[in-house]
Amino acid sequence: MTSVPTPPAGSFKWSFPNGEFKRQISSFRDDISDEPGAKFPPEAGRYHLYVSYACPWAHRTLIVRALKGLEDIISVDTVHWHMLEKGWPFKDGYKDSLYGSEYVRDLYFKAEPEYSARFTVPVLWDKKTETIVNNESSDIIRILNTSFNKLVPEKAEINYYPDNLKAEIDSVNEWVYDTINNGVYKTGLAETQDAYEKVAYQVFESLDRVEGILSKSDYLVGNTLTEADLRLWPTIVRFDPVYHGIFKCNLKSIEKDYPHILKWARRIYQMPGVGETVNMEHIKGHYWHALVQINPKGIIPIGNGPNLAEPKIV
Repeated sequence: MTSVPTPPAGSFKWSFPNGEFKRQISSFRDDISDEPGAKFPPEAGRYHLYVSYACPWAHRTLIVRALKGLEDIISVDTVHWHMLEKGWPFKDGYKDSLYGSEYVRDLYFKAEPEYSARFTVPVLWDKKTETIVNNESSDIIRILNTSFNKLVPEKAEINYYPDNLKAEIDSVNEWVYDTINNGVYKTGLAETQDAYEKVAYQVFESLDRVEGILSKSDYLVGNTLTEADLRLWPTIVRFDPVYHGIFKCNLKSIEKDYPHILKWARRIYQMPGVGETVNMEHIKGHYWHALVQINPKGIIPIGNGPNLAEPKIV
């Protein structure tokens, strides 16, 4: 899953004929492996992440990078939140430290000169061969989860996709992605009333389901922090300050209507390194200012959603 840029006039069509939003499939799907002869072996300093603080899909990779202690193993560059006609830009102090690119699209063309799809983040880049390893967030967080364990042995026992929980994690990921992670986009970018209402109700039916799970457990699967939590959490962080308003997901709010989800969100936010991955200026700026087809005046609301730093949970 990747971020959703604003389409230039007359270009990519967001929806199906029935008005429902459709999402692009990621193009680069290689792995990092220590198997003999692997194309991309794990090496400290070899790989680089390009992310947006605004993008929930890219946000996942920053969280796993922090929790797995990979800050000194994998470097990061962040784009500016204001997406332009050519996509995610490097500007106003946000730079591509490797090549001085103006846009993320420049990296895609460097990796594949004939590339013709959208220019999304996150991007996991190989400095050695100067190409994109992977641009699918669900792949990247699994790569970060296990591929560098030998380089950070003190974190090797941390596993967010353990064998005994894989089936349950996959099951939760499937409905959470369809009806919440992507559901908010399908709601906000729907182009007909019927398409909007169909998916909007699904969002809250699934949030009710999550609330029920978290009323009995600290986490979504196995009462332990897993990939399922880390894939949902960036969406919840954005829900009240962004999706509730600009994407018209306003039947309920996290702060007022979902006490167990809120406590869970605080628990994860307060884990070492996680809070530092949240940049509300970028989140609000991107959605409220850059999505001009929805909010043409670009006015950014003052509210930031619930305070996740207090009260203390961890």
